Amino acid sequence: MKFSEMPYERVDMDEVKSFFEKLINDSKNAKSGEEQFELHKKYYKFVADIRTNIIIAKFRHDCDTSEEYYAKENDYIDEITPVIAQLDTEYNKVLFESPYRDYLEGKISKVAFKNIELANKSIDEKILPLMQEENALISKYDKIIASAKIPFDGEEYNISLLRKFLTDKDRDTRKRAWKAYSEYFQSVTDEIDEIFDKLVKNRSQQAKELGYDNFVELGYNRMTRNAYRRAEVENFRKQVKESFVPLVSEIQEKRRKQIGVDELKYYDNEVYFNDGNPAPTGTPEEILKAGQEMYRELSPETAEFFDFMTENELFDVLGRKTKKQGGYMDFLPKYKAPIIFANFNGTSGDVDVITHECGHAFQGYVTRDDEIKEHNDITMETAEIHSMSMEYFTYGWMDKFFGKRADEYREMHMMDSITFVPYGCMVDEFQHIIYDKPELTPKQRKEVWKDLEKQYRPWLDYEDDAFFSEGGFWQKQGHIFWNPFYYIDYVLASVVAMQFKVWMDKDYKEAWKHYLELCKLSAKDFYETELETVGLKSPFKDGTIETLASEMKAKI
Repeated sequence: MKFSEMPYERVDMDEVKSFFEKLINDSKNAKSGEEQFELHKKYYKFVADIRTNIIIAKFRHDCDTSEEYYAKENDYIDEITPVIAQLDTEYNKVLFESPYRDYLEGKISKVAFKNIELANKSIDEKILPLMQEENALISKYDKIIASAKIPFDGEEYNISLLRKFLTDKDRDTRKRAWKAYSEYFQSVTDEIDEIFDKLVKNRSQQAKELGYDNFVELGYNRMTRNAYRRAEVENFRKQVKESFVPLVSEIQEKRRKQIGVDELKYYDNEVYFNDGNPAPTGTPEEILKAGQEMYRELSPETAEFFDFMTENELFDVLGRKTKKQGGYMDFLPKYKAPIIFANFNGTSGDVDVITHECGHAFQGYVTRDDEIKEHNDITMETAEIHSMSMEYFTYGWMDKFFGKRADEYREMHMMDSITFVPYGCMVDEFQHIIYDKPELTPKQRKEVWKDLEKQYRPWLDYEDDAFFSEGGFWQKQGHIFWNPFYYIDYVLASVVAMQFKVWMDKDYKEAWKHYLELCKLSAKDFYETELETVGLKSPFKDGTIETLASEMKAKI
């Protein structure tokens, strides 16, 4: 079914409560594991319908944040999702404590029960008002970002549409664009500080209510860290500081020479060539068409996937002034359909949507018929491997998008991917410090960011910019507001995707075979076990990052 034809029905909370009340009672009284699992299948169907309606409403709201009907539906969803999550947790506790647990574990996996354990520790009825307030604060931040109207060269742009000027080949143009960008954030920084301060205090209070010392451990449980914890992440960041920060410093010097400047400034950030970064040669429609040709050639599985996405209008990728910024993939369980949201803006990022977000969507598509819902409850450090690896697996088709500059795109993408690793770790360490010390003032939080930038991005020179030089850059990073401790998942996935890059350069077919195997494994096993199963190394083990940094250095 085409997305435009999919009906939306507001979730009836009386119906939801009634369903869960009966389900919980029936499940408690089940006389066998088989009977309990049959009841669980009813849960799958009901939750799929709820989830589908919620995604449709939020997706349509994101496509036009000024549209009144779906704006109200989005507010309603912010209110009801914590309640649904609590009911879901209460039901899963029944499974967790079931006398037939061995049978159920055999059906839905040990991973699922570990996830239930973490969910049980993450929510309670007494924190629902705080969770609702948290959702409202996030939506308030999103509205500030989505409603940005930035004057530049006689026109008005939102953040997504301004981006092409931030990486313009003309240095003066991008300097003025960064100034306009900075001035917008400077105009709203106090408001963003206030929102974030409330978020930090809100989340810290949730943690206290649930018996935690601070939000960090609760944040890990909310992110379903079922196979590693803080110590492993800290060791990973330490390896990145030792191996990737020096490598990225070398990349910055190479980039300085390539763009022909005496000193790199912040407005040179993410610019890789003197004549500008490679940009797609076609229109948005032509980019999508090239994507379809690429996936038809890559494999039978990707061909079927992309044709399905195209035929059912499951892309909304055109940038618009009232559209939420960013990009993501979601999944409509009722229709077994992935859906992709993005903001094309004429930069190489448009092609990254066709590779990265389609990597997510492809994985969702190949596992769409698995009746065990828990098998697709993928934790993010695994989910991001699917997307980031697809960026590398599609390198051979970049001429379809960039023409004669395809080689430059590949070089830029690889350098940018390596450069991202320290930045992602910096975002993660920032959040650990912030939630370890929720009493910090907004000014002190910006000082924390400034100090971390010296450690992770020592080459950056903000000159005397009033916003960025005072430690404000993090306010543009939505993940810090949306999902605490999510961002490190991108980094963990990125270094695994780089392992696939090394592998495919030696044996593309063998690497693709193991990538497809990883996609199909989904969430059936724990993170490091799945990596080992498909022949990849854990990022947490000493030596993995040092070896990888050496291998990637050789490629650039």
